[in-house]
Amino acid sequence: MNCPKCNMTHLYSLSNDYFKCASCKTKFSLKKQNMDCEVIHLFCSNINAQQSAQLLKVNYRTVANRYALFRKLIAKHAQEVYEQQIHTENSYEEHYYFTQRQKNRKRKSLYEAVNIIGFYSNQTIFTLLMPKLSKSALQEHDDSFERYLSWHKLQSQNAYKTPLKVFWAYLEQNLKKYKGISEENFFYYLKECEFKYNYVLHQQIEILKNLYFKL
Repeated sequence: MNCPKCNMTHLYSLSNDYFKCASCKTKFSLKKQNMDCEVIHLFCSNINAQQSAQLLKVNYRTVANRYALFRKLIAKHAQEVYEQQIHTENSYEEHYYFTQRQKNRKRKSLYEAVNIIGFYSNQTIFTLLMPKLSKSALQEHDDSFERYLSWHKLQSQNAYKTPLKVFWAYLEQNLKKYKGISEENFFYYLKECEFKYNYVLHQQIEILKNLYFKL
């Protein structure tokens, strides 16, 4: 058994299933640590919070709060990785994301879409949210202008050769399982998809454990 914070093996056994690390002095519950590891595994395996809570026989809010924290840690990690690669050559492409409800309408507008720009560098996808397209309250619906925007999205010359288009399809498919994502939380769900696309399952689990247990 290792300390979840510093990974050292010299531990003192305390009462009530608690342990103390001889190196960093961290106290932790083995039961809680095991539960956290299971939640991380379920999160990375695309099991939603409600299903995870049922499988683990714990309160839904407990799992939902963990999932929200995981997404924030993932977003921070993605930013740090991107900053290390910012000087390398990359490709980029703009994407308009519509919710399933918007797609089901007979008429949808680019002004309602979530505007995302994706970068591809060193075999890694990185995304940024762009401001929504602005439209004057007095401006009439202009189909020709919207067609122009959809055909003249920002993109680098070789973007079509990169996995960005594959990632957009992956993003659309993965976000379908959520009944509704608020605008203020969309960024974190976007970063979750980015993370899961960039890393295979065992890498996701290892990275997330490292991020979570180092808090």
